[in-house]
Amino acid sequence: MKKFNTHPQLLQRVRLLFLAFVVVLAAGCSSIRFTYNHGDTLLYYWLNAYIDIDSDQSDWVKKDIDSLFQWHRSTQLRDYAGLMTKMQRQLGDGNVTQDELLADYRDIKARTELLAFKALPQLADLAMSIKPDQIAQMEKKFAKNNADFRKKFMSGSVQDQQDARFKKSMEQFELWFGSFSRDQEAALHKASDARPLDNEIWLQERTLRQKKIVALLRRVQQEKMNKEQTMSAIHNLLRDMFDRMDAPDRKAFFDAYVDNTAKFIVTAIRLTTPEQKAHAQKRMQGWISDFNALAQGK
Repeated sequence: MKKFNTHPQLLQRVRLLFLAFVVVLAAGCSSIRFTYNHGDTLLYYWLNAYIDIDSDQSDWVKKDIDSLFQWHRSTQLRDYAGLMTKMQRQLGDGNVTQDELLADYRDIKARTELLAFKALPQLADLAMSIKPDQIAQMEKKFAKNNADFRKKFMSGSVQDQQDARFKKSMEQFELWFGSFSRDQEAALHKASDARPLDNEIWLQERTLRQKKIVALLRRVQQEKMNKEQTMSAIHNLLRDMFDRMDAPDRKAFFDAYVDNTAKFIVTAIRLTTPEQKAHAQKRMQGWISDFNALAQGK
């Protein structure tokens, strides 16, 4: 891969990859195959929104994205289908436990980390290629995203913020289970509100990650770091970000949040009707079929 002397938006590049794969799940419906087969293009345009890719970077960035997708398709998608099959079975049993959900969460987290560290060489080349004006573009994009976060999740009263969070959760539940009755929504709203609410912490964590990304990119440029040095720096940054939930100053909050979110999901599953569970089973089977087809290059 070609190298140029500029700056990258690393974690964002990784997050962009996650976006493409998670968008597949978040997009829901039976369009996983369509979305995934166009994921390289979606990823490229997502990245472009952050750093405004120039003509020198464009070709090899596209090739790198394509290479990562090829690796992901050939090595990861059957595992995704397996994970989805396990979740489908848990749902069918009707007695999914909080421990099972937390195990699924750890599994997904591990796969996310695998993808991030697999992309280290590409992230390093990108990091060494980003120009100062691209870092400035990234900072503007970060600022806009943070302003959007404040507007969506930090405006109004505490109850307004609870309602905004609940609305976001319901969008996901309705994707899986279909529509909910008024009584079901009331019970779910109560379970949602039991989760710790501190959007200031989430915003602080966002801005901390962003500052670390920008600082690393500037250091790569200023110190004219080579490929090995850049990969090591990015590795350390990613490790720091993935381990952040265990940081002494945040662990208690994040542990409580994860624990109560698992309880919230268990509540949602247990109050769904047989028809709603059947809706989720059918949707999951479509995703399993799509992941298996994609793994075969279809």
